[in-house]
Amino acid sequence: MKQDVDILVIGAGVVGICSAYYLLQKGRRVVVVEKGEVCSGCSYGNAGLVVPSHCIPIAEPGVISQGIKWLFDPESPLTIRFRMDRDLLSWLWKFQRHCNKENVRSSIPVIRDLSLKSLQLYEELAVREGLDFGFEQRGMLTVYKRDKTLEKISEEARVLGEFGIQVELLNTTQVRELEPNVRFDIAGGVFYPHDAHFRPDRFVRTLASTVSRRGVDIRPSTEVLGMETSGGRITTVRTTRGDFSATEIVLAGGSWSPEIVKDLRLKLPIQPAKGYSITVKSPQKQPVIPLIFAEAKVVVTPMGDVLRFGGTLEFAGMDLSINRHRVEAILRAVPAYLPDMDPGKYPLVEIWRGLRPCTPDGLPLIGRSSTVHNLTIATGHGMLGLSLGPISGKLVSQLVLNEDPGFNMAQLSVERFR
Repeated sequence: MKQDVDILVIGAGVVGICSAYYLLQKGRRVVVVEKGEVCSGCSYGNAGLVVPSHCIPIAEPGVISQGIKWLFDPESPLTIRFRMDRDLLSWLWKFQRHCNKENVRSSIPVIRDLSLKSLQLYEELAVREGLDFGFEQRGMLTVYKRDKTLEKISEEARVLGEFGIQVELLNTTQVRELEPNVRFDIAGGVFYPHDAHFRPDRFVRTLASTVSRRGVDIRPSTEVLGMETSGGRITTVRTTRGDFSATEIVLAGGSWSPEIVKDLRLKLPIQPAKGYSITVKSPQKQPVIPLIFAEAKVVVTPMGDVLRFGGTLEFAGMDLSINRHRVEAILRAVPAYLPDMDPGKYPLVEIWRGLRPCTPDGLPLIGRSSTVHNLTIATGHGMLGLSLGPISGKLVSQLVLNEDPGFNMAQLSVERFR
């Protein structure tokens, strides 16, 4: 028997749960379906950062040449497992076409505005809803070991400053004054004072519990198997727990989104990029500000009673296996920058991996489908899913209700790669 619902949200990660929250705020009745558990995908084990500082898209000049150098290094920060796959080859072709200054300069204000608005919404959720998810706005500190890295960082700082992002270049003494809890072996650093961090799984699950108490029906272990359409609308969503008929459907399925809409003949140019994190019990001395190791591309985030190390981009399809070489590379990077810290000596909480949904230009796909009239898509956030979760959910609610989102949505169009 088909279940009739008002709004069906597919995906219970940060974007899906935030969409449910803002749709509920507007008086809509929402059902959320999720193939696993709430926050069981990429929203769970990421670095927990809200980073207006990261508004330079991954598709930038130099990425291709650097990626080729790293190609045969099993421990490199970025790798592509080449395979004769039409979707991958098409994605790589589009990606290399966007690795230019024009894409960077047009994308920065979009990511900046979305990130700053999302930061504001996180603060509102912490205060208005009383959500306890460890939210702290202490900024973020990138540290580097080589003077050559300073050239690239200084250029990035100049560009970010041009777009109104506050950046502070620091020498080693200033880094130690800013973060006196740990000893560094570095040449200098860059501080981004507007950035924030928190425990991502705690945020998503706490917000999910909040909306569930207020009437949102969350269905875990409910996997979408296919869709049927008639007259340009989705009439049936088939799942492992029965069929649904919905007035409006929101797709927030992350890296699984292209497969979910295959029956609709929609091509979403998304490639999954596997990232890893290692979470340990907090040592006696640890940083209080999130750190990024510039050359190693490793993030260190303090999260209350645990400390998380994360990194790497591994384009290997929908492969969720754990590559021990990559885990070990992340762990080895820590004492290279923080000589007194050896993650192997701290009690291990968890080794995690997740698939980030990446688009060829580094911007998410957020918008209404022009061919399937009751479908709104919000996916393709890459490494910025947590950063952009609340604003993505709010935009979804405005799009579903045909309200003016207050943003120029053209660069986020779900059909911009046609």
